Amino acid sequence: MSGRSHITSHVLDAATGQPAAGVPVTLAHLAGDEWHVLAEAVTDADGRVSQFGPEIVPVGRYRVTFDTHAYFASLGQAAFYPEVQVVFELADGEAHYHVPLLLSPFAYSTYRGS
Repeated sequence: MSGRSHITSHVLDAATGQPAAGVPVTLAHLAGDEWHVLAEAVTDADGRVSQFGPEIVPVGRYRVTFDTHAYFASLGQAAFYPEVQVVFELADGEAHYHVPLLLSPFAYSTYRGS
């Protein structure tokens, strides 16, 4: 991908205070009543997905799914939430949308970052 991705993410492990490396992440777009996968990635050593999603994105509803089971299993740790789905409305196809996730084995939170 040559340009900056309009949709990015960052996962931090709140229990360890470290970036969550190796989290599988999927981006999907809702078209009609069906979700269509646009991209799949894995968080890097800094817990980031910086090139995630197409360069041009239409306005609409999107879903980022974090495979938290795979992440915690790689650490040999049980977790309550096997996946986290964040659904959001993209209102401006030219804007940058950053979807961070703060993660622990028994809780998570998210917000719109920049």
